[in-house]
Amino acid sequence: MTETESHLNTQRLDTTIPEHLAGRRFDQALAELFPDFSRSRLTAWIKAGAARLDGEAAAPRQIVRGGEAVALDVLMEREIGAQAEDIPLDIRYEDADLIVVNKPPGLVVHPGAGNPAGTLQNALLHHDPKLAEIPRGGIVHRLDKDTSGLMVVARTLRAHTSLVEQLSERDVHRQYAAIVYGAMVAGGRVDEPIGRHSHDRLKQAVREDGREAITHYRVRERFRTMTLVECRLETGRTHQIRVHMAHVKHPLVGDAQYGGLLKLPKGASVELVDALRAFKRQALHAEKLEFVHPKTGKPLTIEAERPADMERLLAALRVDVKEHGER
Repeated sequence: MTETESHLNTQRLDTTIPEHLAGRRFDQALAELFPDFSRSRLTAWIKAGAARLDGEAAAPRQIVRGGEAVALDVLMEREIGAQAEDIPLDIRYEDADLIVVNKPPGLVVHPGAGNPAGTLQNALLHHDPKLAEIPRGGIVHRLDKDTSGLMVVARTLRAHTSLVEQLSERDVHRQYAAIVYGAMVAGGRVDEPIGRHSHDRLKQAVREDGREAITHYRVRERFRTMTLVECRLETGRTHQIRVHMAHVKHPLVGDAQYGGLLKLPKGASVELVDALRAFKRQALHAEKLEFVHPKTGKPLTIEAERPADMERLLAALRVDVKEHGER
């Protein structure tokens, strides 16, 4: 057995095309027969010859008549390069199908260049080793290293497929709290495509040839030179809120990548200056997730309070408002 094979888990599934699926395409029939797997994955298996009709290879669009024998060789690759590590997790919801974790700032989601270990994925694999058999270790969306807040993790293939489809159909409500520069007077909507920055490969940017990206925002609390806003995503592009808020001239506090150097308010107290200088990340927190439970079909809402570093900064901003209002 080769090293690659040792990380593969193959399972043979056999069934028969039921009569009520007669006249459907092979890929459509498989999607109904094997709801644990996404349609794109099933189509790839058909094309690779891992799904057969009456022992013969078939095309995804081949029409089935009903009664044919189906043999599906399920080949699931285990996560390679991620080892289980005993890293504390702040779990806000858990059942047999999924886990919702509250990720602290500073924790990377996936192992990668510069971060081979000590990630959320390593922690999840320690919590549940079976996640190694789920694509991406069950992680269906991600947060930037320095963004805190809620992430949902699938524990079964069916849950993974359902959550990916809900994200694709924009049926997952993702709500964030952010502190931005500028005293905003009203909320709004940013509908600007996002793509890779033309000069800096580590950054994203608003560009005409980018992918559709839509962010809604509204004012929650206004300070002298900053604002606490609520942001809701319709799409989930890399760095979307950070890019969009910078695009409308209200970059996130602490976001050196998109907001530039630290901006200290004129006349700020020593306490506020210290709080701003101590805040070493973008002021962004994923505070609420709403989606349909993959198994029960019931709506599920999970919330997580703002972390201590954001609360300290907000407290200093409120004191600053009071001090200047009294003068």
